[in-house]
Amino acid sequence: MADPTLPRPVDRALDPGFRHGQSTEPNYSGVTSFLRRRYARDGGGAEVVVWGVPLDVAVSNRPGTRFGPRALRAASSILDGDPFYPFGFDPFETLDVADGGDCVFDYGLPAGIPGAIAAQAAAHYARGSHLVTLGGDHFLTYPILRALTARLGQPVALVQFDAHQDTWDDNGDRVDHGTMITRAVKDGLIRVDRSIQVGIRTHAPRSYGIEIVHGNVAGEMGPAALARHICDRVGDAPVYVSFDIDALDPAFAPGTGTPVCGGLSTREVMACLRRLGALDLKGFDVVEVSPPYDHAEITALAGATLASLYLCLLAERKEGGRSPAL
Repeated sequence: MADPTLPRPVDRALDPGFRHGQSTEPNYSGVTSFLRRRYARDGGGAEVVVWGVPLDVAVSNRPGTRFGPRALRAASSILDGDPFYPFGFDPFETLDVADGGDCVFDYGLPAGIPGAIAAQAAAHYARGSHLVTLGGDHFLTYPILRALTARLGQPVALVQFDAHQDTWDDNGDRVDHGTMITRAVKDGLIRVDRSIQVGIRTHAPRSYGIEIVHGNVAGEMGPAALARHICDRVGDAPVYVSFDIDALDPAFAPGTGTPVCGGLSTREVMACLRRLGALDLKGFDVVEVSPPYDHAEITALAGATLASLYLCLLAERKEGGRSPAL
């Protein structure tokens, strides 16, 4: 009989039967999957699939986001092994999460990238999985919203943490991380009357009716009041949360392509996101992590922590009797 005190001979990330609890490998060793969850390209029947979209063709300034998913996975390993703060529990005791690997597309044919992302997201949705996406530049949110709203049969509210509105002009052909919200609005993918952009610190031509909470206002409100405001705006609408890492001040997230001073701190954002669990959450992404400009992995760690916090919200909801699946 095997000694139960010894490490398992198979890396838990490569064990198809590994569904609940935390891994046994040290957080500095083993396969780099998100939070040491098992790899399953088809989702492996998991309730929640974390996958990467290593997109880096739509940036308008410093490149490097193609390395974002890998950096987020590596940073996440340090978070595994203890109860998750500030929840105090292991979300994987009840929530089945798998790492679905990365989206596949031909970087040399950018016109085909939106369809490739949407089709692969749709395949995960068709299997009933809730998607958490690691980016990759922010354009990826648009094709994921296409797949999600097709699955739900209705548009969703958008909660976008960002320094930029991403509402520049787009004739429907651009692959651009500054125009995808324009395309989402024009395609009827989001409910502008229930959507909100938080942390904005730049100007754009139009808002399309989406409420804007500027960075200085968000900071003055404080996390609790900001979260209440977001919840009041979204109401009972199904909601997708998109977190551009440049919503954080560059002091907390230097590793991004278009940093803007005056943003929120990691602590403020964590405290706000922690209070959004009552919303009808339908998906989450963390985007624009650009490791070549990161220092000591603080940007990747911030992004991995926010994605982990979102998973804890889903686990908390399941504990309350509501499934996170679509």
